[in-house]
Amino acid sequence: MARRFRENACALALLLLLAPWLAWASAPEFPFAAAPSADDQANARAIAVLSRDVLDAVGRSAAEVPAAGMAHLQIAAGQPAEAARSVAAVMQELAAAGDIDRARRWVPYLLYLRAAGQDRDFDAAFAGVFAVYFDGLDDLEAQRTAYWFVADVEGARASLHAALAALEGRDRIGLDDAVNLARRQAFFATYRAVASRAPALAAADEAGRYLIDEEALIHTPTGATLSAVVARSRRVQAPQPTAMLFTIYTDPTANRASAVEAAARGYAGVVVDARGKRLGTDAIRPYETEADDAAAAVEWVARQPWSDGRVGMYGGSYSGFAAWAAAKRMPRALKTIVPYVAAIPGLGLPMENNVFLSANYAWPFYVANDRLLDTATYHDSGRWQRLPEAWYASGRPYREIDRVDGTPNPWLQRWLSHPAYDGYWQAMVPYDQDFARIDIPVLSITGYYDDGQISALQYFKEHLRHRPDAQHYLVIGPYDHFGAQATFKPRSLRGYDLDPSAQFDTRELTFQWLDHVLRGGDRPALLRDRVNYHLMGADAWGHAPSLADAAEPVAFHLTDAPAGRFRLLSQTPASRAGWLDRRVDLADRSNGHGAYYPDPIVLDRVDVGGGYAFASAPFREPTSVVGSFSGALKVRSNKRDFDFSVVLYELRPDGSAMQLSYYVGRASHARDMTRRELLVPGQWTTLPFERTRMTGRRMPAGSRLLVVVDVLKDAHHQVNMGTGKDVSDESAADAGEPLVVDWHTDSVIRVPLRD
Repeated sequence: MARRFRENACALALLLLLAPWLAWASAPEFPFAAAPSADDQANARAIAVLSRDVLDAVGRSAAEVPAAGMAHLQIAAGQPAEAARSVAAVMQELAAAGDIDRARRWVPYLLYLRAAGQDRDFDAAFAGVFAVYFDGLDDLEAQRTAYWFVADVEGARASLHAALAALEGRDRIGLDDAVNLARRQAFFATYRAVASRAPALAAADEAGRYLIDEEALIHTPTGATLSAVVARSRRVQAPQPTAMLFTIYTDPTANRASAVEAAARGYAGVVVDARGKRLGTDAIRPYETEADDAAAAVEWVARQPWSDGRVGMYGGSYSGFAAWAAAKRMPRALKTIVPYVAAIPGLGLPMENNVFLSANYAWPFYVANDRLLDTATYHDSGRWQRLPEAWYASGRPYREIDRVDGTPNPWLQRWLSHPAYDGYWQAMVPYDQDFARIDIPVLSITGYYDDGQISALQYFKEHLRHRPDAQHYLVIGPYDHFGAQATFKPRSLRGYDLDPSAQFDTRELTFQWLDHVLRGGDRPALLRDRVNYHLMGADAWGHAPSLADAAEPVAFHLTDAPAGRFRLLSQTPASRAGWLDRRVDLADRSNGHGAYYPDPIVLDRVDVGGGYAFASAPFREPTSVVGSFSGALKVRSNKRDFDFSVVLYELRPDGSAMQLSYYVGRASHARDMTRRELLVPGQWTTLPFERTRMTGRRMPAGSRLLVVVDVLKDAHHQVNMGTGKDVSDESAADAGEPLVVDWHTDSVIRVPLRD
């Protein structure tokens, strides 16, 4: 999924490739009558005339025009020789600045122009310039460059027509509009010419570099048959270490590219399909067989004549989970794993801290309906957006949500039958003493805003708890589930603008680590200590030998004393005992409570709804939050159970806020995820919580901490009615009297802070 997301994002980035606008003392206008209904040739001729007018005006002016702007205008004007020189200048400028990836994006333009400028058949000319250019590239650079020859040509045409339609009815347009049209026309013309021709040429180049087997079969000791793609360099005769990715996301093109990339980096590249996928003939069983299957795949690799007997596993999300699943069995050939945003089934999804989440509802259809991927069903966003609200409004038990949808969801039903973190879930990944046997180096990568971060951190914490000397490194920063896996991190995430230093290439770091472990290379420079975190707001990375060493937990107490429009979050206990009561009608589906999801991350104002918000005193000096907050809530309820959320914000002097972390969980499982302990109505009890998301934020002087606690009741989770029955079987008819929760002032929140 991460690669598909990246490809779409990159295609869009290429379509909108930024060209600095021409800056003139005056704002000239140019004659142009847009005709978006005209055919491609008519549009090209009209924009060519416009582009030549702009270039003539440039020639008569004293303005210096950036090479990117000149290139787009010259391409659209039909001046290939001049445009090729401008493109080469752009690429040279980007390479000199160290922005190699953006320089690669211009290669399709460069080769198109070189071919277009020749006085011979374009097909032959393009094949010739393509071969000459790629012959000069090493394996990795060739693969990275070939990536940029793929684009959505129809989307480019639609984008051009949309720009023309926006100008319809005008007979003159300004410089910005003129350059914008030239840019879109240049993109469309280039990719209309190269996108259909480049794949065959790239395949021929690839065939000369690699031996690729896309039909490898792995027969496991349990009787299953897995399929795999294996890529190896033709120039390497000696056995090699293997970089292996195990995935349920069976996209043959993307997975082949992953195997080839590993081969380009000096490894035998292997991508294994999960049981039942692609060429496999067994039933598809998400999560359930990966411990056996991934371990069997590792041992299969070690037996191949091209293998030197050492395997490193890597990958994000499901592939990260699969790497840990293999580590549960610890096959002898497994020498390291690099899991990013790795899931723990039953802990981070499809339930978090024992609360089932609807966000994962459609996923089983996507991966289990088809031996490849059921994209048509999964991408029916309207269906999945409507379903939670429809179920919530119906008041039906959560177990009947698939009846509301109208399609059985057998995997959801299977998972709902295990509401505790029981043996079913524990069998899937390392659990308890399993971690003590994992004696290989590990690099974990995740993000502050990764939905599954608690899983990635649980692996890290449990490994070090059971094996304190483990060579396990953590990299974490302001990334979501996709960003943490990406080559280039988005510059803005849900309203938060990343600091420049937060950028790093996850795939590059992965292979630096594999080189370190399997080839004796240097440890990656980013890994200065065991815990490596980006400090938001400081534009810097921090490093610590452990999570505990990164910052000191500071205890804050809930009080009923006023603090502006909030209550005081105090570093000293309340002078007198008291409590705040929260009443929620669980049968009322006209509203929701306990909103915690960080979208947006930065808010103009915090809306606490019916929850309680507690603000600390302003910090007198800049202060950093580094780590995971935790706490113990003293509560009393009139029911036997409830679900709740705790959200941590930075509150700024102007009233805006930045969400830092959150917790969502079930009261009856607060002490033990594996065993339910129902509340005694009317009696005080303490609910400890600690599986929250790590953050790293440098707060300026004047900022405060803000903690919001509330009952959880909305369309995106099970609704816990508090009867003590399996929550999946409770309906609105079980609500009875409104839920009453008293939050005692003896409650404490611990936030890791340092100067």
